Amino acid sequence: MGNEQTSGPLGGRWFQLLIGIVCMSMIANLQYGWTLFVNPIDAKFGWGRAAIQVAFTIFVLTETWLVPIEGYLVDKFGPRPVVFFGGLLCGIGWVLNSQADTLAMLYFAAAVSGVGAGAVYGTCVGNALKWFPDRRGLAAGMTAAGFGAGSAATVIPIANMIANQGYQETFWYFGIGQGAIVVILSLLLSKPVKSAITTVKAKVVQTRKDFRPMEMVKQPVFWIMYLMFVMVAAGGLMATAQLAPIAKDFQVAGVTVSLMGLALPALTFALTIDRVLNGLTRPFFGWVSDKIGREQTMTLCFTFECFGILGLYYLGHDPVMFVLLTGLVFFAWGEIYSLFPSTNADTFGTQYAAGNAGLLYTAKGTASLLVPLSSILMATTGGWEAVFWVASILNGTAAILAWFVLRPMRRKLIERSATM
Repeated sequence: MGNEQTSGPLGGRWFQLLIGIVCMSMIANLQYGWTLFVNPIDAKFGWGRAAIQVAFTIFVLTETWLVPIEGYLVDKFGPRPVVFFGGLLCGIGWVLNSQADTLAMLYFAAAVSGVGAGAVYGTCVGNALKWFPDRRGLAAGMTAAGFGAGSAATVIPIANMIANQGYQETFWYFGIGQGAIVVILSLLLSKPVKSAITTVKAKVVQTRKDFRPMEMVKQPVFWIMYLMFVMVAAGGLMATAQLAPIAKDFQVAGVTVSLMGLALPALTFALTIDRVLNGLTRPFFGWVSDKIGREQTMTLCFTFECFGILGLYYLGHDPVMFVLLTGLVFFAWGEIYSLFPSTNADTFGTQYAAGNAGLLYTAKGTASLLVPLSSILMATTGGWEAVFWVASILNGTAAILAWFVLRPMRRKLIERSATM
C-alpha cells in the first residue's frame, strides 16, 4: 500500500493514519453524542432545550474557528504535543459537564471541549495531508470518516449508561476514558521526515511552493475555495439539519420502510443511513479525486447534491423515496471534508498544510451561522420549498465554480508557483 520508504521514526505512514483515525473516533461523541444528553440535563435543571443547545453552538464555533491556531502549532512543533493537550481538554470538558450546575459552567465546558476537539481534528487531518502527498483525498477522507463514524460504536453504550446511571456519571467516565485514549495515542504520532515522502508521486497536479498561511490568504483562489466550502456546507445543512420536522411535515416520519432486510420508521432509517453514508463518502470520493482530479470530483458531487435536494423535496413524500433520497443527499455532501483539505494542500503545499487547512476549515463555522436561515425561510414562506431551492442553488453554483473558476485559477497559480 504505497511506497514503504514513506516511514518515519514511529512507523510507516499507514500506522500514522490509523492513529489519527482512532483519535478522531474518540472525540466524535463530543459532537454526535451530545444530543443524548440534552433531555436529561433539561430534566434535572429545567433550563430549557434552547438554552442548553447554546452549549453545542459554542462547541462548534470553538472547534472550528481556533483550528488555524492549532494548525500553526502543528506545523511548528509537530502533531504530538497538540493532540496530547487536545485530548486532555476533551476529557476535562466532559468531566466539567458532569459537574455543571449552572448554564455558565455548561458553556465554559463546551468551550473547553471545542478547543480540545479542534486541536485533535485539525492535527489529524493536517498530519494525514503531510504523510500522503500522493493520496491526500483518501487519507483526509479516512481521517474525517473516523470523526463521522466514531460515535456509531458508542452511541448505544452511552444511551444505556445514561438510562441506568445518569448523564453525569456518563459524562465523567466517557470523558476520562476517551480523553485518556487520545492522550496515550498522541505519544505515537510523528510528523513525516521530508526525505520519506519525496519519493511518492501524485497523479493530481500539485504546487512546488509551500505557501505560509498569510501568503495563502492573499491568493484569490483560496477565497474561491472558501466561498464554495461555505455554500456546500450551508446548502447541505439547510436541507439536513431540519430532517425531523421535514419528515413530520411530509407525514412520513413514523411510516415503516422495509429495505435491505431492515424495517424501520422512515425518519429512523434516514438518520441511520446518514451515519453510514456520511462516513463512507469521505474516503470514497477522496480516493476518486486522487484518480480523476479534485475539481472533476467536486463538480460531480455538487451536481448530485443539487438534484438530490430537489428530488427529496418533490419525491420525498413517499416514505421509501424519502429514505433513498436522504441517503443520496448525505452521500453527495459529506465528501467536502476530504475534497477541500486535499485541494488546499495540493494548491498551497505540504509544509504548512495543517495551518492552511485550519484556515479553510473555518468555513464550516461560517456555514453553521447561516443554517438558521432555513428556519427564517420556512417561517416566512410557510413551507419548505424555498429552503430546498436555496440549498439546491447553492450546490449547483458551487459545481459551476469548481469547473469554470476554481480549475483554471488553481492551474495558473500552480504553474506560476514553479517560478516563485
